[in-house]
Amino acid sequence: MSDAAVSLTSMEFHPQPRAGTPKPWAFPAPERGTLDNGLTVLRCHRPGQQVVAVDISLAAPLEAEPEGLDGVATIMSRALSEGTDKYSAEEFAAELERCGATLDAHADHPGVRVSLEVPVSRLAKALGLVAEALRAPAFADSEVERLVRNRLDEIPHELANPARRAAMQLSKELFPAASRMSRPRQGTEETVARIDAAAVRAFYEAHVRPATATAVVVGDLTGVDLDAVLADTLGAWTGDTAAPRPVPPVTADDTGRVVIVDRPGAVQTQLLIGRIGPDRHDRVWPAQVLGTYCLGGTLTSRLDRVLREEKGYTYGVRAFGQVLRSGPEGNGAAMLAISGSVDTPNTGPALGDLWKVLRTLAAEGLTDAERETAVQNLVGVAPLKYETAASVAGTLADQVEQHLPDDFQAQLYARLAETGTVEATAAVVSAFPVDRLVTVLVGDAAQIKEPVEALGIGEVTVVSG
Repeated sequence: MSDAAVSLTSMEFHPQPRAGTPKPWAFPAPERGTLDNGLTVLRCHRPGQQVVAVDISLAAPLEAEPEGLDGVATIMSRALSEGTDKYSAEEFAAELERCGATLDAHADHPGVRVSLEVPVSRLAKALGLVAEALRAPAFADSEVERLVRNRLDEIPHELANPARRAAMQLSKELFPAASRMSRPRQGTEETVARIDAAAVRAFYEAHVRPATATAVVVGDLTGVDLDAVLADTLGAWTGDTAAPRPVPPVTADDTGRVVIVDRPGAVQTQLLIGRIGPDRHDRVWPAQVLGTYCLGGTLTSRLDRVLREEKGYTYGVRAFGQVLRSGPEGNGAAMLAISGSVDTPNTGPALGDLWKVLRTLAAEGLTDAERETAVQNLVGVAPLKYETAASVAGTLADQVEQHLPDDFQAQLYARLAETGTVEATAAVVSAFPVDRLVTVLVGDAAQIKEPVEALGIGEVTVVSG
């Protein structure tokens, strides 16, 4: 017998490993508390997450911006990290870098969000810097002027981007001119040019205070005396109290119509089709999420199956629901939209087939297989979606800004799993009625206007690009 044969006969064979029983997963539940200065704190211990995420929501909504100063909230948010009464802008950036931290801030309709990520070993130092930025921002004339110039430089690029231009036009079409939601979130060239350090400081003093702010802290807090860290940092931030701002109702005109933003010579047409619908406070939200996902949430959804795979019009079309602003009194709203791009000659046929998909959906409904796939994708990927502390913190901060209970996301997954095919169908048909959709097309009007008019999906108007 050869050596090879001997070695083979003497080998010990083991059974093939089998997959274990999956561990149950639920969206993390935070602990809620309040500091002595009125700051609300949500904390969430996530073992193994050595990079801590902190999201701070400030009650400084876009609709609070003074008339003619659209964009001041954005400039203020960017200026928070440009120096304090203790640090110059360069020194502040250097201190953050020494902590291995990243700090970001942006303004949106619900308010200003300040986001920090830092190794847990440097949490106290980094939170101290954030507290300094919130307590005593410098708002130096030179820094604000630089930020204004930067913002003015960004605007032409945004207007040149077909997707951004379509979003601006859709907001202008849907909302009344007096509504802040009708205008670009970060302001126009005209309004941004008016912003100076005095305007930024006035907006800060009017709206930024601990009593109306919420901090979310997520990460591995083992061995961290978070109460002491918070007391020494964010707890030292002082300010007066203020009554919550009233949240005005959202009104919109979703009369079916088409607006072409003319881009002569464009080889593609950007599509954005939308209207305003229920937000997360509405009982229909889980069914709306599920139905919308079946319509256009992924590569296997109906819109992609027809427009991409069967017709070859596009690389992809998506349907989605995005909360614009949410209030506890039922006066919030979500943007329900379909977006994508197609080549110019096929704009008319693509829109025609898109409307056929919507009409077929209303007539025949979703299938059980579509509903099952959507549930598996939405619920099944949740543990991966929330692997990082930043993703958990961001979702908890969203819930705060939208006046939702702390267990909303956890309950949403349970409700998605319980939602049936008939319920999901009714919700998505109601979300995208074929006669109540505003269609924005960014493309060559000379080529696409006539075929789009022939579809009969609404009056067609052309505006300059």
